Amino acid sequence: MSHILVIAGTDSSGGAGLSRDITMATRLGCSVAPVVTAVTVQTHAALLACHPVPAEIIAAQLDAAFDQHGAAPKAVKIGMIGSAEAAHLLARILPPDLPVVLDPVLKSSSGGTLMTLDTLAPLLPRVTVLTPNLDESAQLSGLELAQDTAPRLAELSEQARLLQAKGAQSVLIKGGHGTGPQSIDHLFTKQGHAAFAARRLTRGKRGTGCSLATALACGLAQGSPLEQACAKAKAAVSDWLVSD
Repeated sequence: MSHILVIAGTDSSGGAGLSRDITMATRLGCSVAPVVTAVTVQTHAALLACHPVPAEIIAAQLDAAFDQHGAAPKAVKIGMIGSAEAAHLLARILPPDLPVVLDPVLKSSSGGTLMTLDTLAPLLPRVTVLTPNLDESAQLSGLELAQDTAPRLAELSEQARLLQAKGAQSVLIKGGHGTGPQSIDHLFTKQGHAAFAARRLTRGKRGTGCSLATALACGLAQGSPLEQACAKAKAAVSDWLVSD
């Protein structure tokens, strides 16, 4: 069984964060070493409180996670970081050979700000794949919101280029918040562009961003090339959304 490291916050509602990450990883046949960066108090409707975990406690959790003989993580998924200090720590301490998937959760799906560009900036040069949604991509790049329709692909490409200039090796801009009959995710790498489409569903669930980033990390841990891992992650989230 492949093993991944998941660095994220908790969600007391169970709808997002580490609980959602572990559920998706288990669904895909991966085990998880969880590292808690923040404790949030959430319902499905509201973010009520957020308590960042001190950087030294995050460091201790990471040390313990890597001190498991025979169960070394093959990839890292990062969600909510909690503080710029934690971001500096992660950039310094994560092994350079591990692929890192960063889901920049600027706001929780139940409402409330969780991270900013300033929080994320120290970590971006260590990121293999950044997975913003349309709103997050616009905010992080400083450009206007672009939809995921074909006429605006150039705008998404420019946003991705700016995010890569900030350090991210590749950018997967998710189309779940877009419009039209298909939800299209766009992957921008140094080599080019690829798109991954799925039927847009009328129903939704909290934690889709967490789930996709975790599924992507699982694919990379299991040895899939990046484009194939993105396609598998898209399919896994689509399957989960239609399941009970």
